[in-house]
Amino acid sequence: MSKIKWTKKDFQVFQIDGLEQRMEALTALVRPKFQQLGEEFSTYFSTQLGEEFYPHTAKHARRTVNPPNDSWVAFAPYKRGYKALPHFQIGLWSTHLFIVFAIIYEAPQKNVMAERLLAQKHLLTQLPNDFIVSGDHMSPESISLQEAKDQQLDELLYRLRDVKKGEFLVGRHLSQEEAVKLSAKQLYQLIEETFDQLVPIYKAATLN
Repeated sequence: MSKIKWTKKDFQVFQIDGLEQRMEALTALVRPKFQQLGEEFSTYFSTQLGEEFYPHTAKHARRTVNPPNDSWVAFAPYKRGYKALPHFQIGLWSTHLFIVFAIIYEAPQKNVMAERLLAQKHLLTQLPNDFIVSGDHMSPESISLQEAKDQQLDELLYRLRDVKKGEFLVGRHLSQEEAVKLSAKQLYQLIEETFDQLVPIYKAATLN
C-alpha cells in the first residue's frame, strides 16, 4: 500500500515564479510521489485489464519559458507514450487533485471511441454524482457530471467525435483542502475506487 500523502507544499509548487525554480521544486517534491504512484497503479491496470500498462510521469522537458501549471502520472498500455491512446491520470493543479480517464486530441481513433461511449452512455450517467467531465486537458475547469447529464455530456462526446481538437475527460477532482486531509491509506483507497469506476469506461471505448 502506498505511503504517498499530498501536502500544501506539493500544491504550492505551482505558485513558484520562474521555470527553473518551479521545475526544481516539482522535481524534488512532486515527481517522486507520481513515480511511486505510477509503479503501484501500473500494476493495478495490468491486473484489471489483462495487458501490461506503463506509467508515464510528466517531465515537462519541452518547456523553455513558461513553467508548468499542472503535473501528473499517466497510464497506458504502451511503453513509449500515452497521448495517442485512451489513458488514465493522477495529477495536480494548484487548486486540486485529479484522477481521470482521458481521450485527448492526439488519439487517432477518438471519433470511433466517442461513438462507442455514446452507444453506452449509461456507463457514464451511472457514475457517482461527485464525478466530473471536461473537454480540455489543458484547463483546470470541469463540469459536475450531475449537471452535465442532461445536455453537456452529449455535447462533449459529439465534440470528441466531430472536432479535431475535441477531448473528453471523466473522473474525480478533489480540492487542495480535501486532498491534504487524506491519509496515505485514504488516498490510495480513493484512487483505487475511482479507477474501479473508470475501468468500464475504458473497456467500452476500446472494446477491451
